[in-house]
Amino acid sequence: MDTITHGIAGALLGKAVFGGDDMFALRPMNARRVVTWSAMIGAIFPDSDTLRDIFSHNELLMISWHRSITHSLVCLPIFALLLAAVTRAVCRCFRWESPSFAVLAGIYAVGILSHIFLDLVTTFGTMIWSPLGWSRPAWDLIFIVDFTLMALLLLPQVLAWVYAAKEKWKRRALGIWLVGELALLVVAAIAQIVGAPISPQNVVLASLLLTVLMFFPARHLWGTRVSLAGWNRAGLLASCIYIALAAYAHHAALERVKSLVALLQLDVQSIGALPLPPSLWHWDGLVRTPHGVYDWRMDLSEKSPVTTSTSAATAPGPTATGAAALSYNFYPEAPSNPFIERARQLPAVQQVLWFDRFPVTQFHKEGDDAIVEISDKRFPRIRPDRPASFTYRIRFGANGSVVSQGWER
Repeated sequence: MDTITHGIAGALLGKAVFGGDDMFALRPMNARRVVTWSAMIGAIFPDSDTLRDIFSHNELLMISWHRSITHSLVCLPIFALLLAAVTRAVCRCFRWESPSFAVLAGIYAVGILSHIFLDLVTTFGTMIWSPLGWSRPAWDLIFIVDFTLMALLLLPQVLAWVYAAKEKWKRRALGIWLVGELALLVVAAIAQIVGAPISPQNVVLASLLLTVLMFFPARHLWGTRVSLAGWNRAGLLASCIYIALAAYAHHAALERVKSLVALLQLDVQSIGALPLPPSLWHWDGLVRTPHGVYDWRMDLSEKSPVTTSTSAATAPGPTATGAAALSYNFYPEAPSNPFIERARQLPAVQQVLWFDRFPVTQFHKEGDDAIVEISDKRFPRIRPDRPASFTYRIRFGANGSVVSQGWER
C-alpha cells in the first residue's frame, strides 16, 4: 500500500480507537493530539526502510530489503517501544501533555500493525517473519494504490472537520467538495494513462456520492451532533467492510482461475488472482506452468465463460468455449540455452527469481549480444512504450561475458 494511505489509516485509528484529536487543530498540543500523531507516525514508520536507498546504489534493495525488518511482526514490539520512548522524550522537551509510555507503546504497535496488514493485502509480498524467515506472504486482495480505500479512510476525518462547527460547515463543505471533484478528475486521468480507465458513468456516480456524503449531514444539522470518534469509527467500519468485500471478490476470482486450470488441464506450479484497478470487479488470473504463464483478465460483473462441461482447449491463446469466448494470454518460457543457464547462476538473478511469483524468461539477440529478460507477470505493462515493472535484463557480449545487468527502465 502507498505511504499516504498508510498515514491516513493511522490517523483514523488514532481518532476512532484511541480517542485522538485532530492533528492540525488550532488548540495547543495536548495528549489527544499526541495520540493521533503517534498513530499516524506508527502507521508510516515501516516505510522508513526505503531511506536506505539514499545511501546505497543497490537497485535490488526494493525486493531484498523493502518490507522486511521494519515490516516484521517479530520486530514490531521493539519498534513500538523505541518510538514510544522517543515520543515521551519529545513531549518532555517541549513540555507537551503526553499519554503514558504504556499507552504510547500500544498506539505505536497498532499503527505498525495496520501498516503490515495493509501491505499484506496487496500483491507485492511482505516479509512479516524477518529476520527469522524471509518468505513474502501476499494476500492479493487490494491493488497497491486503491483510491476507493483511501477515500473511505479519509472522508470520515474530513467530514468530522467540516461539521465540527455549526457556523463554518457551509464554507468548509463547499471547499472540500470542490477539492474532491478536482481530485476525482485527476484520478480518472491517471487511470486513463496507466491503462485502467474509469468510465464516464462511474465518474458521474462517484461525483454524486461525494456530493451526497458532503452535504447530506447538513440536513437538520445532524452532522454537527456526530462526535469526532463517531465519524472515524464509521470510516473504520466502512474500510473493514470494503476489505471484506475484496476478500470475497478474490475468492470468486480465484475460483474462476481454478476453472480455467481444469478446462485447459494445466500443470500448475503457482496460481493466483490479483486485483486490478479501478474496482473490485476487475482481476487478473495468473497460472504458472513449466512452459510459461497464462494470464486471464476477468470482470466479475460478467458471467464466467468457463464451464466444467466444456471440452478442454489444448492451444494457448484466445479459445472458444461453447457459446461464450474465453480470451487469455499465454507468455511462453524461452527454451533453455547456455546464456539463460548462466544468467540464472548470477546472484542478482537468483534474488530476482526468489522475489518473482510468476516469472517468464525471454531470450533474443541484438547484433552479436545475447539478451536474457526475466519479468514477473504480477506487474503488468502500464504503458506500451515502456517495459513492465520489475523486468530484469542481462546483456551478454559476443565472448559470453556479462556486459550489463539491471532493471529495464
